[in-house]
Amino acid sequence: MSQREFERQQAVHRFLALEYSKEVEIQELVKLAANICGTPTALITFIDHDTQYIKFKQAFDFETTLRKHSFCNYVVESEDVFMVPDALLDNRFINNPLVIGDPNIRFYAGAPITTAEGHTLGSLCVIDKSPGILSENQLEMLKVLAKQVIHLMDLEVSIKVIKDLYNDLKRSEIQLRSFFESSIDHHLLLGRNFEILAFNKSWESHVLEAYGLQMVIGNDMTPYIRPDNLKNFFRDYNAALNGRVVVEERNLRYNDRDNWRLVKFEPAYHTDEKIIGVSIDVTDINKKVQHEMTVKAQYKQLHDIAFIQSHEFRKPVASILGLITLINMDGRVCDMEEWAMLEKAVKELDDKIRLIVGGIS
Repeated sequence: MSQREFERQQAVHRFLALEYSKEVEIQELVKLAANICGTPTALITFIDHDTQYIKFKQAFDFETTLRKHSFCNYVVESEDVFMVPDALLDNRFINNPLVIGDPNIRFYAGAPITTAEGHTLGSLCVIDKSPGILSENQLEMLKVLAKQVIHLMDLEVSIKVIKDLYNDLKRSEIQLRSFFESSIDHHLLLGRNFEILAFNKSWESHVLEAYGLQMVIGNDMTPYIRPDNLKNFFRDYNAALNGRVVVEERNLRYNDRDNWRLVKFEPAYHTDEKIIGVSIDVTDINKKVQHEMTVKAQYKQLHDIAFIQSHEFRKPVASILGLITLINMDGRVCDMEEWAMLEKAVKELDDKIRLIVGGIS
């Protein structure tokens, strides 16, 4: 099988799998083809590897036939209009089961149903149990109707793509909204005119508790900000509108208590990279700051203890070192081995204490 035939059959299966919302309109084209060509029967067929599928039909009982018996296969292979005035006089069809048996085809004419990519899926065809022939105008009209069929089918594909995309976007929106609303952090999106575009429940609950106000999409943000914080808020908002990211730990005191928050102002971009507003995220970092303050306090206590102890230890050591120096100057015990060991030990102790004092200073 060639690559082109493989791609054609893939296209056939895509169109076979469609749920047709334009079924009535397509069926009307089938009826119109039969009327224009003066035949009792008209079909829309799709052909894959070995099967012909009759997707739409008028006055025909078959749902499928074998491809090798199909008249429409000649349309697919030639990619052009194909007509058989009398199948019993045509050596290609004289022994065809569809000719010598039900549905007893004698006359056939088909126009290709071809996609924009150039894949001929099957045909719009008309058949009769009696011999016949179509005029040039009738053949041309059959081709026009076949093009109209593929236009409607392409519309079905487009509708399906749009529906699938919409459903994907809806799922993504639900997932994003679920994350947005379940977050304990405060999230807010403001437009270029300081208007509210979106907010989550955490921010809404804070505003309701702090100011007794209900946030409303489209409202100006000013009433929902503490007056003493408005200047800094607006400064950071403008910075983000100009493309800068502002991230800072701040103590936003509330009810006379420390209220540490990690505040982030970021530009919000459209798909064309144009800044359309500002995204503001506020994260509670009280526990983090309290932990840091506890660690600092403990470190200071250790520092003070070490400093005091090191100086207390050094006082007697300094006295001993002074005595050793005086005795050495006198020269009376400089040859004693024990004295030398004592002197060495005291100096090592003094060095260690100096290291402690130096390390905490």
